Amino acid sequence: MNDNYTNNNIENEDSSNNRFSNKKILLPILFSFAIVLGIFIGNKLATNTQNKPIQSDYTSSGGKLDMLFNLIDLQYVDTIDKEQLTERVITETLSDLDPHSTYIPADELQLVNDDLESSFSGIGIQFNIQRDTIMVVAVIHGGPSEKLGIQPGDRIIEINDSSSVGKGISSDQVIKKLRGPKGTKVKVGIQRFGADEKLHYTIVRGDVPTKSVDVSYMIQKNVGYIKVSKFGSSTYEEFYDALTKLSDEGATSFIVDLRENSGGYLMAATAIVNEFLQLNNLIVYTEGKAQKREDIYANGYGSYKKTPLAVLIDEWSASASEIFAGAMQDNDRAIIIGRRSFGKGLVQKQFEMTDNSAIRLTIARYYTPSGRCIQKPYNDKDEYQKEVYKRYTNGELDSDTIKTINDSVKYYTTKGRVVYGGGGITPDIIIARDTIGVTPYYTKLHNTGTIYEYAFRYVDEHRNSLSSMDYAQLTTYLDKQPLAQLTMQYGTKKGIAEDRNVSFVTKELIQRRAKEYIVRNILGDEGFYELVNKSDNMVKAALEHLSK
Repeated sequence: MNDNYTNNNIENEDSSNNRFSNKKILLPILFSFAIVLGIFIGNKLATNTQNKPIQSDYTSSGGKLDMLFNLIDLQYVDTIDKEQLTERVITETLSDLDPHSTYIPADELQLVNDDLESSFSGIGIQFNIQRDTIMVVAVIHGGPSEKLGIQPGDRIIEINDSSSVGKGISSDQVIKKLRGPKGTKVKVGIQRFGADEKLHYTIVRGDVPTKSVDVSYMIQKNVGYIKVSKFGSSTYEEFYDALTKLSDEGATSFIVDLRENSGGYLMAATAIVNEFLQLNNLIVYTEGKAQKREDIYANGYGSYKKTPLAVLIDEWSASASEIFAGAMQDNDRAIIIGRRSFGKGLVQKQFEMTDNSAIRLTIARYYTPSGRCIQKPYNDKDEYQKEVYKRYTNGELDSDTIKTINDSVKYYTTKGRVVYGGGGITPDIIIARDTIGVTPYYTKLHNTGTIYEYAFRYVDEHRNSLSSMDYAQLTTYLDKQPLAQLTMQYGTKKGIAEDRNVSFVTKELIQRRAKEYIVRNILGDEGFYELVNKSDNMVKAALEHLSK
């Protein structure tokens, strides 16, 4: 379903289990620290030795690194930037360990950490860059921009009196300019559709709430739907509030959608799992060379221990999402529907350095209740990064046949059902990608962002009238508009030649996608997912299962 939908940026993988002790993991990261220490030690040793031969009794690997940096510092033909060299060596060293151990420079750390927190300091917009221009897609409720009257559809053409239009502008650059300490100011120049003059705003940065539960609503009588995009610091509270709200509205079963959820905090996932399991059901356990096995069990206080449940996953569901799905599957607690998950079973812990940079180091593996480590092989780092894309090319994502990396890696659920390890969570019900209407012409329109761009343009031209409609009125109105033909004409202007033989089903798909994007721009995630789910095969399979 939404695998290729455009993601909007909020000027807004996995985090650690903070209960692990720093002391226990000192030895595994000594090698990395030795690199940094080597520079300072080398500087000390270099005093008054500019013209003297280097002598050393070093025999350890750490000593060799000290000697190397000292040698470069004293004898290398050119002057080097020692700080830059250090960061490069740290980055390369960590990347050689596994795909998820990583170095985070000081200027990026706050941005990385913000993604999993309940709020951040900024101006409070979602934006998308189209044709070298920053487009405001949505204004976050409760944020500073909303209070000043900034609107969806506004183009930010200046930031702090400097032009923000042109080739080379990136989302990261924009985010760094718009975010900042609470109470500080940023000036923006805005071009608004239909306005003759440029508008100027001085925005005082403030707390901008973030959410990890994108939407929750009654998808069918007695069935509640909850979409979780990540597992952050506030996810459990958001999720529990959604459960309570939907229960009050009559939900007696739930669909939990974890597609494209790349993970987050381990404890956020286990807290939610706890709501659905019986006392002493094992949720997950972690273990590593310097980490003794630690088991996490359900405490029996969950409020939904017998509520029917369906969990949706896909090839981009990773880490904490896989913990959730694995616990549900191994305890025979829910039906898992979709496609094989990503396959990330490594736990990272973050260590901050003295210069405010940080190292995220893999300290353990996690295991599902049946004993599965669902981490896929990573001996070849390049192949690891390409593995999901190979699923597209080898036909796995277009098949409803169960495929595993290694059929011999068998484990058993509490009721004796066979499940597989070695590479992601394999669903109980496989749902192949929906490729009806997907032709080379459609793919070109979609991948170039043409459908999304035209939908945004359509909203720009009709925002006043569209904004007055509710969901039923808006979707009914859009069904009567020739969105497919208009989108194709827009594509022609962009240089995408119209396929005269384009099929009826392709036109239907273009019409549907344009409609979905328009609804999202006007009604947000609530309207978007309600519309998308009506034609989603995974959701249909979940509803069919829960109705039995």
